Amino acid sequence: MKAAVYAGKGGPISIETLPDPEPGPDDVLIKVHRCGICGTDLSMTKGAMWDYGPGQFGHEYAGEIVALGRNVEGFRIGERISVLPSLSCGTCEAAHGNHVLCRHAGGATFGFSELASVPASVAVRLPSVLSMADGAVIEPMAISLYGVRQARITPGDRVLVLGGGTVALYAIYWAKRLGAGRIVAMSRSERRRDLALQMGADAFIRYGDGEVGEVAEALGGAPELVFECVGSEGMLGKALNHLALFGKIVSLGFCTRPDPIMPAIASYKCASMQFVVGYGMRDFLYVADQMDKGHVDPKAIITNDIPLHDMPAMFERLRGPNDETKVHVLL
Repeated sequence: MKAAVYAGKGGPISIETLPDPEPGPDDVLIKVHRCGICGTDLSMTKGAMWDYGPGQFGHEYAGEIVALGRNVEGFRIGERISVLPSLSCGTCEAAHGNHVLCRHAGGATFGFSELASVPASVAVRLPSVLSMADGAVIEPMAISLYGVRQARITPGDRVLVLGGGTVALYAIYWAKRLGAGRIVAMSRSERRRDLALQMGADAFIRYGDGEVGEVAEALGGAPELVFECVGSEGMLGKALNHLALFGKIVSLGFCTRPDPIMPAIASYKCASMQFVVGYGMRDFLYVADQMDKGHVDPKAIITNDIPLHDMPAMFERLRGPNDETKVHVLL
């Protein structure tokens, strides 16, 4: 099979021919149809402190079952599935349901490969109304769903979402679905204004002088919830400057560098701050079940489909200025 392989430590991504995998006794073998390129893929293949390490990768994917392990029940050859790419041992402190927090079980990150053998326990059957493209956006949708659920939105909450990438756009989508009042999207660029409004934002505001007043005016008051979805230095401080008294910041940006805040400002607002990563099977199943019932098609963020052999060049393009939002690799 053909697969994308990362050399590790900032080395190249190459398309290589690897042996076809065989399903283990509890696995399903799938023919991968498409896999999304994530911002994490870009940041963790450039040799920084947080790095994938050498090998196959890809975690936003969907495909068709082509073989079953001897112990697998409940699945059939030909069924279409999405894959929850983090495994869980089921016994550690992460056993409450967030697979990403498990430190023992590893992952199933084989999305940029023509074939993938994955445990049946992380296979999520796609309803008949969903396409493979739908299946390949379940993972990023689950990230935002988990974060928005952790925020404990109450009906009518004023919400500010910082960022214009995939996680931010889906945070807007779920905040709208789960009862938020007015929502403002804020980013440095106008590029994703239309997508943010399409996902459910009531207004879009660019960073700049006077932004705190602009956001409060658009929301009818300072935001009670701020979702930080950028992951760059300065974003937590920006979120805090906007926050209402007794408000809450939920960080989904996964910044990998120090990002200082002023505790005195947080104290005078009696602010809460929560850092969130991951999802569980509950989130994947909910997304798969509810995806076609929302106020907008979540696939609207997909801006390009490319063949596997174009993937290394696309990674270099995405590291610089570009007009893409979500790129899918077709296998």
